[in-house]
Amino acid sequence: MIVDEKRPITLVGGAEVTKATLNRARALAPVVVAADGGADVALINHAVPQAVIGDFDSLSDWARGQLPSSALHPIPDQDSTDFDKCLRNIHTPLVIGVGFSGARLDHQLAAYNTLVRHPHRRCILLGTEELVFLAPPELRLDLPKGCEVSLFPFGAVEGVSDGLKYPIGGLNFAPDGRVGTSNHATGPVSLSVTAPKMLVILPQIMLEIAAEALLHARADWPEN
Repeated sequence: MIVDEKRPITLVGGAEVTKATLNRARALAPVVVAADGGADVALINHAVPQAVIGDFDSLSDWARGQLPSSALHPIPDQDSTDFDKCLRNIHTPLVIGVGFSGARLDHQLAAYNTLVRHPHRRCILLGTEELVFLAPPELRLDLPKGCEVSLFPFGAVEGVSDGLKYPIGGLNFAPDGRVGTSNHATGPVSLSVTAPKMLVILPQIMLEIAAEALLHARADWPEN
């Protein structure tokens, strides 16, 4: 394990990140770790990463020069993304990822795939408009009435809900079948799902609520 931290971690990827977004994540997750070229993004925004993890194909010489060698953790494996390398090597109550929802759709899909491949890691990916995380076995979100809630399956999964306009009980979800997009909260939402396959998508303004919910979720998925 490269980083073992009791406090939540802000993980910075290489896509564009505003200083306001980074500061918002750091208010909840004060320790900064970077995925490869995310170190450049962090340093430009005056955040010094405690560790940099990745294959280092996009880390600039300038960023290398700003950091001690003890903070650099190259992993040359080309069969996994830098985000995957980071989640495998970070132990923390919660990761808030910024810079993983850029213009490239393939990179976003790969990041969602990583969330599902490492279900025991509690992680929120924060974008400019929305945030995404993998639903734990049970979850309570103190959402306001009318808040948009989308559920997208990355595998076969079922569940039950309370507080959604369209309840999910009795439905069989699958990526090539039924999905749960464009639902809405009628108030606080409770979810229980049968497998670590359901992504929850919320407006980015719900970051604080999502972080609180994940930190206090009573159960975790086992490590794959």
